[in-house]
Amino acid sequence: MEPHNEQAAGEVLHQRGWRKAFIVQEMVDKWAWLVGTVENGYSDLVDEYTNDLYSRNWLHEAWPILTERVIVLWTPQIKALDDRFRAATVFDDGISLSQFHRISGFDPIDMWWWRRHPRLLVGDLGRSLRSAGATD
Repeated sequence: MEPHNEQAAGEVLHQRGWRKAFIVQEMVDKWAWLVGTVENGYSDLVDEYTNDLYSRNWLHEAWPILTERVIVLWTPQIKALDDRFRAATVFDDGISLSQFHRISGFDPIDMWWWRRHPRLLVGDLGRSLRSAGATD
């Protein structure tokens, strides 16, 4: 099934288990919020952080079912956000985050954001990740 618009892709993903039929704009906005927050210091609980990372999962899952027009429209913004996230995080192959959330089922190449932790470790998230071996 090839959706004709973003709403149709959201419906497909909702049928696959996402809690509602999101649209690309919503999830790009959530990913942008998370990237900005990580850059400035994400201080909430580790469970909230992993929940927020799922915004990037949704985009990853939506890409194969979106139209070419939608992909061309959104790719530059998502790529820029991904680049910012990489700059604001440290690769540790998911060692620290996997102590709190099962990431073994996520493809290590395609779902790379699960294998990084914020460079700036603050608040509850910082304390949790440090306890799992993460360093600033």
